[in-house]
Amino acid sequence: MVPFPQSVREVVPWSAVEPQSVAAEAPPAGALAVETIGMTKRFGSFAALDDVSMKIEAGGFHALLGENGAGKSTFVKCIMGFYAPSAGSVLVGGREVAITNPKGAQSRGLGMVYQHFTLVPSLTGAENLVIARSHVPAVIDWASERVALDAFMGRMPFRLNLDRPVAELAAGEKQKLEIVKQLYLKARFLILDEPTSVLTPAEAAEVLGLLRAMADRGDLTVLMISHKFREVEAFARSVSVLRRGRLAGGGRVGELSRDDMAAMMMGARPVRTVAGRSAMPAPARAVLRIADLKATDASGLRPIAVNDLAVHAGEIVGIAGVSGNGQKELADVLGGQIRATGGSVIVGDQIYGGRRAQSRALKVRFIPEEPLRNACAPRMSVAENLAFRAFDRRGDDPARPPTFWLDTGAMSRRAKDLIARFKVKTASSEAPIATLSGGNVQRVVLARELTDPVDLLVVANPCFGLDFSAVAEIRARIVAARNAGAAVLLISEDLDEILELSDRIVVMSDGRIVYAVPAAEADAQVIGRHMAGHHAPSATA
Repeated sequence: MVPFPQSVREVVPWSAVEPQSVAAEAPPAGALAVETIGMTKRFGSFAALDDVSMKIEAGGFHALLGENGAGKSTFVKCIMGFYAPSAGSVLVGGREVAITNPKGAQSRGLGMVYQHFTLVPSLTGAENLVIARSHVPAVIDWASERVALDAFMGRMPFRLNLDRPVAELAAGEKQKLEIVKQLYLKARFLILDEPTSVLTPAEAAEVLGLLRAMADRGDLTVLMISHKFREVEAFARSVSVLRRGRLAGGGRVGELSRDDMAAMMMGARPVRTVAGRSAMPAPARAVLRIADLKATDASGLRPIAVNDLAVHAGEIVGIAGVSGNGQKELADVLGGQIRATGGSVIVGDQIYGGRRAQSRALKVRFIPEEPLRNACAPRMSVAENLAFRAFDRRGDDPARPPTFWLDTGAMSRRAKDLIARFKVKTASSEAPIATLSGGNVQRVVLARELTDPVDLLVVANPCFGLDFSAVAEIRARIVAARNAGAAVLLISEDLDEILELSDRIVVMSDGRIVYAVPAAEADAQVIGRHMAGHHAPSATA
């Protein structure tokens, strides 16, 4: 176990930190037990949760594990009243309750800290706390509110300046304020959704240590969604694992090894190869080579250090990893959204910086995650979105100067041709692209990116949120690009997709490549252990 910070050991009893100005109905005193019986949630024919029965004891610190898409978020949203379960029931304190919305959950002492911030950026920390209450007076007596807030914060083991607007706070401070808000609202059962994704290791130990201490005293029950075995072993008492919407197992922390937990998460998965895959050329040239690359996201909390990665012609290299472990930052560097602070990216034989002209000359193409947000102009037409790469070109000769006037007739003809070839379902080529379904938006992006010859294709979570038919077609298009000789870097949080499409698999964890294996030799459980941080100090790919 990781020792708790001294400040955590000195936390005063919960009864001394109750805010004095909350006018809501008081929830039961002390930690709450929550139990689900046969929890099922269907979206159409898809079962996101299937007969999940789970009990979190009062005063427990329970970890919920599972891959992306395993049903963890759906499960806690059913508890919190965001979703109405299709079947099953929720018991709070041993009594069956009907929770129809988050306010109903709050009134019963349930609270949740979400993976994405829910604070109002323009308001101060104090204002965010006060307006979060279920009953706020029409005229707020700020003098008395500040007295109560100061007394409350004086008993918290970490300090926050409640006078600063939330927009001015660092990510770690915002996460602390989210937790403080739930404690201020008298939460007795607290759900944490990936609570340390924006915290430094020291902040994570401080915050989780505080909550574990409160659970040990019987003041609070904690249910923590996490992918990090290290944190689960350090702070949780018990664990449950979801896999594909079903309860795959669980037990007491200390009685389960990391291998046990990884096996529950991943199950037995054979590598499945997409039909129509051609043999890789031998020897294949390295189209992309990354050496000693260093970069960080805008917050400065997610650095990456990719020492050695190569992608060859006619090869799909899949990057597996839990969300937030540097995959997005790597994709942003390759897409020119983030500047590297060290190292090099080489495409062909040139240093690559992600500029549009350079991408065109080196035949580099991108298919980003959530293309409607990241690769399209939603209010512009399908034809205009299809023309983004070619609107200023004169034929196929790169030496000719760009056009000055848009040739709308040529754009329309090209759009109609691509719509037919890529089976895009749209009322018209002039319809706004935002009116299309997710699968058809992705087809438009594929049509734009894959029409011309491609040497390097960078793909990020290409099938997120799409139906089965769209998934099959998009994966087939990616494999077709690989068969035509393109080097493909596939970044995906869907391990089944990585196993199905890749020729070689690498795992990113904590911003580094920690494991590499040919897809034919891949073991999903071994990959899962590395994704969860159970790995050697370094690896190359």
